[in-house]
Amino acid sequence: MTGTSAQAAPPRTTVARPLFSPFAVVASCVGFALIGALQALYGPAIPAFRTEFGLSPAAAGLSLSAHFVGGVAGVLLLNRVHGRLGNRTLLSASYALMALGGAGFALAPAWPWALACALVTGVGFGGIDYGLNQLFSVGFGRRSPAMLNIIGAAYGLGAVGGPALLGLLGPGEYPAVFAGFAALSAALVLAQRGVREGGDAPAPSPSGEEGEESEAGTPGLRSSVALVVSVFIALYVLMVAVETGVGGWEPTHLESVGHDAATAATATSAFWLMVTVGRLLVAPLTLRWSVQTIMVVSSVGMVVCLLLALVPAAAPYAYAGVGLFHAPIFPTGLPWLSRAVPRARRAGAYVIAASMIGGVAAGPVLGKGIELAGVDAVPVLLALPAAGCLAATWWLIRATRDRSPS
Repeated sequence: MTGTSAQAAPPRTTVARPLFSPFAVVASCVGFALIGALQALYGPAIPAFRTEFGLSPAAAGLSLSAHFVGGVAGVLLLNRVHGRLGNRTLLSASYALMALGGAGFALAPAWPWALACALVTGVGFGGIDYGLNQLFSVGFGRRSPAMLNIIGAAYGLGAVGGPALLGLLGPGEYPAVFAGFAALSAALVLAQRGVREGGDAPAPSPSGEEGEESEAGTPGLRSSVALVVSVFIALYVLMVAVETGVGGWEPTHLESVGHDAATAATATSAFWLMVTVGRLLVAPLTLRWSVQTIMVVSSVGMVVCLLLALVPAAAPYAYAGVGLFHAPIFPTGLPWLSRAVPRARRAGAYVIAASMIGGVAAGPVLGKGIELAGVDAVPVLLALPAAGCLAATWWLIRATRDRSPS
């Protein structure tokens, strides 16, 4: 396997025409920025939730839990009815649910009502997350990895911009922010006319990958489809564990090794910013490098940067490096999954849903590890799932390689 290919096999034609018009592509980027902003708004708004509804910290934190429970349900539910609804209806219904839930959350008279609305918003969030990831992974041919990284970058911009907007206006203005995002969701329902039907076929391979994975869904596959999907799920759960762990524990670790609170907060923002930058930078590289090469380099880079974070002076910069190398894994891996198991139509949905569950489960597991080993061990504890990403990637490269003689 090489990172580039001098002679690429002619791509197969699997999509008769683009699934998205240029306008729909722009609208999809706006939609991904919107869901990135929404999931990042709950945390900064917690002080206002506590004041308005008289909540404990744990009760206020249930808003984000409700959102992600709805997200998992949305991925699994809308995946099951995707074939009957069609692409345009799936995305339109998801945006409509986000609009309904966001407006209800803004107007909620009591906390149980707010939680119910967060759940509805989460169902729409899951539908958009699943729907756009799935369609972008097969809808642009060899450009699919690049396009997935672009909408992934839009998600990151939203995750940075949403809290910044709430910080500018003040946490107490969260109803206005949620209402504004609900209005934008409703407007995006009208922007789905440029989404076309189709997209069940796997995307053509980028240059240099045809011989390695184009026949992975045929009898040439060295391992069972169920096992391959399971390892993809493990890869994504571990990847999200790294993301959640750095986002949640980087400030604590940096302060424990001597950095002040301002530096810790800035470094955490830099991590998320580098996730966005990394996806923008890797988008053109996906047209020259194989998906496998990008995944291996990303996994190795995460491990190296996390171990470098053990050096106190280098830690803030090392965590930024983790964000840079972490960035391509989620969007780059989905087209690989689509080609590796083209007959498993629900594989992408299972992987996306599992990644959300992994984000919820990673917190308690990492917290227990820190309780036993101490805060100074955070980089080592996070390097373990990063190394797991590398091991899963290496296994998948071997398992999905065509058996034809070299």
